[in-house]
Amino acid sequence: MMFLQYFIWGAWYVTMGTYMAGHFKEPGIDNSIGQAYSALAIATMISPFFVGMIADRFFAAQRIMGLLHLLGAVLLFLATKMDNSSAFYWIVLVYSLLYMPTIALSNSIAFHQMTDPGKQFPWIRVFGTLGWIAAGLIIGFLEIEPTIYTFMIAAGVSVALGILSFTLPNTAPKGKLPGSASSALGTEAFVLFKSKPYLIFFIAAILVCIPLSFYYGWANPFLNELKMDKAAGKMTMGQVSEALFILAIPFLFNRIGVKKMLLMGMTAWILRYVCFAYGNTGDNMWMLYAGIILHGICYDFFFVTGYMYTEKKAGEKIKNAAQGLFTFATYGVGMFIGTLISGKVVNKYVIPQGHDWKNIWFVPAYIALGVLVYFILFFKEKKDIRVAGLPENVSAPEV
Repeated sequence: MMFLQYFIWGAWYVTMGTYMAGHFKEPGIDNSIGQAYSALAIATMISPFFVGMIADRFFAAQRIMGLLHLLGAVLLFLATKMDNSSAFYWIVLVYSLLYMPTIALSNSIAFHQMTDPGKQFPWIRVFGTLGWIAAGLIIGFLEIEPTIYTFMIAAGVSVALGILSFTLPNTAPKGKLPGSASSALGTEAFVLFKSKPYLIFFIAAILVCIPLSFYYGWANPFLNELKMDKAAGKMTMGQVSEALFILAIPFLFNRIGVKKMLLMGMTAWILRYVCFAYGNTGDNMWMLYAGIILHGICYDFFFVTGYMYTEKKAGEKIKNAAQGLFTFATYGVGMFIGTLISGKVVNKYVIPQGHDWKNIWFVPAYIALGVLVYFILFFKEKKDIRVAGLPENVSAPEV
């Protein structure tokens, strides 16, 4: 289930910008690409309401997930038939509204079968990363990034997962429990904003999603424009890096503290975009690889650490609401802003040969630098934030 769930996402999402740039010969196509990527951010903001208030209260999770994936397969197929970027955007938006709830539903199905989710879930979730990597390797090997076949492959796998979902162990609906829009969004976690350090971190998390959106939306078109061979396959090194660095986080979290972890993540964003700005497929090819591999530090040391910090600040009573609010703010609000900004920036630097990528990559680098300076100046967490279950002599310094 997890392998196919993230294979679908990785098959169409990474290369969508490359597909749109080659398929829709329209003025200002870069703005349209940014808007298309914003569709997933919109869906991220809406899906908590669907899952929290409707899906898992009235329907068995595996059945509604199966239905959503089957409907999603139809929309992925329809996306290949669109002949203008405006129609394509609406297809992607509706598809994203169907797909994003399946992330929470697949997690719910997995957790429902586990006796010790803390130990068992990571070993299940890692198959999602493997699915994303497999999608990139296959698409890169077949050299089909600018073609409709990325969407066709995603549609086929979506059909397979839709059918498989109906055979998964039953995850019964929770019933007509009290629910509201505010609880689905996680507004009870607003109490966290009384903590100034957490409020400073929360704002930084939203802002750092702007440079994040540049990578998600434009790394593949950039590498293809530079004529990197099998770019989608090479980009999976970022997911391998992510999987490796995540193993070190619990130990570093306790040893060096949350502030230094977050600073390392933000610094990696700056380094990544400097590498992209000066990288090429000649003597500086190593800089392109470095920019890809830095994904592990960029993502894990900021976002995974951020989720852990949020959980520790929230405590047991509101931790689910806090994680929901953090996701809404980052992958929803932050990515929505970032995708629209990135589209306008890339469109501004169109040149006869393609794009002025050096100046494009300096924009997210400067934004990441600004967030880094803001965080250094204002984030002061007085108490130790620790991960339970590690040796007591591994202590976090005051940050």
